[in-house]
Amino acid sequence: MRIAAVICEFNPFHNGHKYLLDEIRKQGYECIICVMSGSFTQRGEVAITDKFERTRVALKNGADLIIELPTAYAVASAQIFAKGGASIIKATGVVDKVFFGSESGDIELIRKAAYATNNNKVIDLLKDNMAKGDYYPQALEKAVKEVFCNNISDILASPNNILGVEYIKELEGSNIETGTIKRIAVEHDGNTVCDNFASASLIREMIFKGEDTSGFVPQGNFSNPAKTQFGERAVMYKLKSMSPEDFEKLPDVTEGLENRIYSAVRKCSSLEELLSEIKTKRYTMARLRRIITSAILGITKDLQSSPLPYLRILGMTEKGKEALSLISKNTDLPVITSVASALKNLDEKAREMLICDIKATDIRTIFEKEISDSGADFSTAMIKV
Repeated sequence: MRIAAVICEFNPFHNGHKYLLDEIRKQGYECIICVMSGSFTQRGEVAITDKFERTRVALKNGADLIIELPTAYAVASAQIFAKGGASIIKATGVVDKVFFGSESGDIELIRKAAYATNNNKVIDLLKDNMAKGDYYPQALEKAVKEVFCNNISDILASPNNILGVEYIKELEGSNIETGTIKRIAVEHDGNTVCDNFASASLIREMIFKGEDTSGFVPQGNFSNPAKTQFGERAVMYKLKSMSPEDFEKLPDVTEGLENRIYSAVRKCSSLEELLSEIKTKRYTMARLRRIITSAILGITKDLQSSPLPYLRILGMTEKGKEALSLISKNTDLPVITSVASALKNLDEKAREMLICDIKATDIRTIFEKEISDSGADFSTAMIKV
């Protein structure tokens, strides 16, 4: 059985995602494994629908097996996000090729960009640019542009291309191939529509406005969407209860940033005000949102740097069931299909990672339009389609 994999968020699952999976299927892959973020995303935002609903929709529209990307990796920088996803894919022992959507669509050019980011001259220039106050993505793009040609540095100006570069770097040395499918119709974060395609960010905006999104998503239940602003008071309470030492333990907090955050928290009354107060040229909004999300969930530098401890299965089709049987024979990691059972059998570090995922599922409900019950990781059966 030829098996492909993608690393994704499906926030929400839309026609562009279905196009990606359909294009992979056309290349002769009988099974598609999706490594998917759970309750929070790489931008540091809450997922608009819960992971079980997103799993259900994905399985009905081309995916065969959904494995949860642990929350500690899901709300991390592009490098750690990619490392977490690639670690899962390698740990399955069954994946032939990893695909990703990209603005470029040129896998060879993206591979050259991946090579360029490991160049010693680029690394030295990157450090110099960051010392001057540039944030990481901008500093890296400038460094690559100075050492290599513009068409390679231009790759690093687009978010999906950047993730593709990181996937290639993380899978180097394995026997897993990489391939890309060019994005069509609309840009990442684009605010216009084309035929039946719209960006995930625009679809989320439409959902919050109560507009009809049926033309852009194959299906989905958006009756109780989640949004960070819905739980703003709870977030501010958490942040105001933290000390500089608490902030210092969070991922991405370096060079005294904990003091800047602590000071801003003392005088700000909203998340928008807080982010504006902390923001500098050096820190992107996405990085700051990830820090705040880590604070809410109790994710520390130590937890985020922990090696992958398990494979958590969220759902599968019949073909996915076949793949899972193969994975069980090939992986050295525990395969989790029941959270209750896993908590009894995992070692301490793995339990800590799983408890973080469970906490994220429960805390996400605070950000829903109408707060739902906690405990979904225990009460929701693995999705089977």
